[in-house]
Amino acid sequence: MQQKRTLVKIQKDVVEVILGLVGALALEGLYWLYGSLGPILLLHHDGHAPECVVFNAAEVPIEWEEHFVGDKVDPRTESFLTWESLESVRRNRVGLKGPMATPIGKGHRSLNLTLRKELGLFANVRPCYSLPGYKTRYDDVNLVTIRENTEGEYSGLEHQVVRGVVESLKVITRQASLRVAEYAFHYAKTNGRQKVSAIHKANIMRKTDGLFLKCCREVAEKHPEITYEEVIIDNCCMMLVKNPSVFDVLVMPNLYGDIISDLCAGLIGGLGLTPSCNIGEGGIALAEAVHGSAPDIAGKNLANPTALLLSSVMMLRHLNLTDKADRIHNAILNTIAEGKYRTGDLGGSASTRDFTKAVCDHL
Repeated sequence: MQQKRTLVKIQKDVVEVILGLVGALALEGLYWLYGSLGPILLLHHDGHAPECVVFNAAEVPIEWEEHFVGDKVDPRTESFLTWESLESVRRNRVGLKGPMATPIGKGHRSLNLTLRKELGLFANVRPCYSLPGYKTRYDDVNLVTIRENTEGEYSGLEHQVVRGVVESLKVITRQASLRVAEYAFHYAKTNGRQKVSAIHKANIMRKTDGLFLKCCREVAEKHPEITYEEVIIDNCCMMLVKNPSVFDVLVMPNLYGDIISDLCAGLIGGLGLTPSCNIGEGGIALAEAVHGSAPDIAGKNLANPTALLLSSVMMLRHLNLTDKADRIHNAILNTIAEGKYRTGDLGGSASTRDFTKAVCDHL
């Protein structure tokens, strides 16, 4: 017997957009979502309306709980993200968030950094694969980047030494490095992947990246069935551009992961096609679209919902709703391959609603 499905109204007049399918309506921001194993948090702030559609057409047993990210700083989190939103995802363990942006240079704590730090989201997982029927320079990309999410250059430790001189600290710990390495090998094993590549710059940063590599080697010794290699970050960039098919699973510190994952997205057509999920301790998972909020097209029915829909598929797999995830995933791929309803970033003229309806039809 399927659990009762409840959809919370997202915002004002958005209900008209609920045509069916997956997703999270990245209206103006960030959503937490709750699933068949309990509520799922739907969090939003500054994205597009309407953007993506929900799970009705696929009959996904989902109950939604929404949280809005506003334009006022919550002193308890030092960001636009409220304490109630954080407590919600802690309680419900699973979330889906739309695109967000933090004002640059305004002294506010990054929304994404707040989420990762407060919720212990230690690994960012981004599958990157060529889409059948959508031609790019490469047609054989099939890799996964796993980025350590909590430390490195993004520890947020910066200060001015004297006027005109600033320092930023890079923090690498054994605990965090072992944790993300263990997850990378676990992911490879459970997803039929054959190789894990540790990306580093230990030839220059011998202490920090050296510790990261040492931890990766320790974990690799426990998994002899998985091929392990180490690749210097600059050589990795060159190899990705020359022949991305040589890679399978890539695990790396925070800054390298931020850059390499976007590079990989470019190989297959851009961030609008790339799903993502953040993994935390105790089974917490926060799926997200990693592209920007693009305020210039907000509310114009122009946004490509593919990244958010594919991220929703990752969330469903995390919830072990594999059949629903497969149906929706295939419908998205078939819509793109068909070529009739591509959004502007994919060279077409379809609206968000057109694309979404086509995906529903393929269900």
